Amino acid sequence: MSIEWTDTTSTAAAALSAVAAGGAWWAARRSASAAKALTRIEEARWKADRTPQFDLKLIETGNGQALLQLHLTGPDSLEHLDSITIKVGNDDRNLADITPAPGVTRADLDNFVWGPYKFTHGANGTDEHGRGPAPFPLAVGTGSRFAMQRTYPGPWMEGKTQGMWQGEYVGKPIRLALTCRHGAMEWVLARQLENPLFESGA
Repeated sequence: MSIEWTDTTSTAAAALSAVAAGGAWWAARRSASAAKALTRIEEARWKADRTPQFDLKLIETGNGQALLQLHLTGPDSLEHLDSITIKVGNDDRNLADITPAPGVTRADLDNFVWGPYKFTHGANGTDEHGRGPAPFPLAVGTGSRFAMQRTYPGPWMEGKTQGMWQGEYVGKPIRLALTCRHGAMEWVLARQLENPLFESGA
């Protein structure tokens, strides 16, 4: 049986064409993957270069009251933040290890601010527990102020005065968590403020 040269040539050409097509498909796939990886790198760089920069200061106003002064200092390329959410954080104690006293719920423990300062209820849309004000926008180069106040021991902490409670936080910072959003980007920043020395009746 003889095989025509033209048939052999056609078969070889078809095989080469298939190999070329497969190679082109693989190259296109690798190119697409490389483009996606480059996009992710650029997005991460864009986000890192525009990480919000804040100047935070606590100003005591007397009688256990204070103002948190917040200023968005940069970077200039950020231009503005669509939303900033501030929450005051707890100390390092593990709440799961605390057994609620009679009449106290787990929610009471979770909602309580375990720290020297909380935000003032009602001011700037602050929730009833004093965890933080309502979210707000801010442009680079501008700022805002938020009312804060010294915390008291929980009502279930029988026999503990405010002085005793505040004494537990001498030398320990006021912890804040800032969640910032610009378009689809989000940054969660942990910051600390120096806790002023507590003076009873001040």
